[in-house]
Amino acid sequence: MSPRSASVNEELRRRSRERLLQATLELVGERGYDATTLGDIADRAGSARGLVSYYFPGKRQLLQSAVHRLMNRTLQEALEREPRPADDDGDERLARAIDAILGLARDQPVLMRTHMAGILQAEGFVQCPEQQRLAALLRDTVVRHGTLDVERDYPLLRALLMGAVFAALVPGAPMPVVSLRAEMFQRYGLPWESGFPPDGGPGDLPSGESSDESPVHGRTADFSRYFEPLRPAAADRDRSDQSDQFDQSK
Repeated sequence: MSPRSASVNEELRRRSRERLLQATLELVGERGYDATTLGDIADRAGSARGLVSYYFPGKRQLLQSAVHRLMNRTLQEALEREPRPADDDGDERLARAIDAILGLARDQPVLMRTHMAGILQAEGFVQCPEQQRLAALLRDTVVRHGTLDVERDYPLLRALLMGAVFAALVPGAPMPVVSLRAEMFQRYGLPWESGFPPDGGPGDLPSGESSDESPVHGRTADFSRYFEPLRPAAADRDRSDQSDQFDQSK
């Protein structure tokens, strides 16, 4: 049996990494960070335990990469939602970006709080491919909104979003997301109706929204749309075997 081609090996590595990222989001969202082990993540992903260490230095870095992927794909989805904003409609694009990130604080409090806590650890901010894609998308949003100094305004937007997420998730004293949205929209001069406005108006707590954190443990969120369709590990092995057979037949 001839060796697999480099392209096949690269595809298998990509799929393994994808499964680990998705499994991390699911398990930490269900159980919390401390109750999730790297072994649990490998089992959920259908991967060998050693693969986790091959791709990521540790659990904290794995989680940051997974949440950065979630943030990037959520933002991308918001910017592409119909009716899609025009390329030069900077207000609408920025409004959607703010709503996308604040929406994650509202909908995935465990993941986002754990992510924020991790950034404050000694290892700090992980410069991973997922984070770089998120940064590029946010930077492009700032440029389209109109700036004369993107090197100043992009980090400022990032800091304001991080601060808003932190304020929304402070245990025991969270600020309502709608109030944080109103503050950011006022700062950037965005119409309240742009983006994906909640029910009610500025300063009003939307119907059905509580300032208390919604329970998350025990629920399995569906993150599959943020990842390419994944097949079980066994299917990947079958595919690699077929590729080997194809290489032999040539």
